[in-house]
Amino acid sequence: MTWLANTILVLHALIVLFIVGGLIAIWIGAAFRRSWVRNRAFRTTHIVAIGIVALLAVVDLPCPLTVLEDELRAGASGAQGFVQRWVGALLYFDFPAWVFTLAYVAFFIAVAITWRRVRPRS
Repeated sequence: MTWLANTILVLHALIVLFIVGGLIAIWIGAAFRRSWVRNRAFRTTHIVAIGIVALLAVVDLPCPLTVLEDELRAGASGAQGFVQRWVGALLYFDFPAWVFTLAYVAFFIAVAITWRRVRPRS
């Protein structure tokens, strides 16, 4: 099941990239007057994604992708593969939970402000 755990880990990394990179891309795209930054489906998916992350943190529920990955790795040997080692190092940090909650809520607020400043099309 290591391959499935690695797939979940990569999916998790892609979601993080979408959330963080999406906000950066929206502001850069807006500066260059690109129409795609006002795409309602993209913007709705973006704000819902960070909203779910922030809500899970506020109510102190673990990320379902992290839980699933951990369960899939439970029976595996202790050796880490390339994907797990590098993607995991980019995703997981050893800070108190409140630090992540604060960061996720602050990022959600930044996305909400962006929604108002760079409005999606109706």
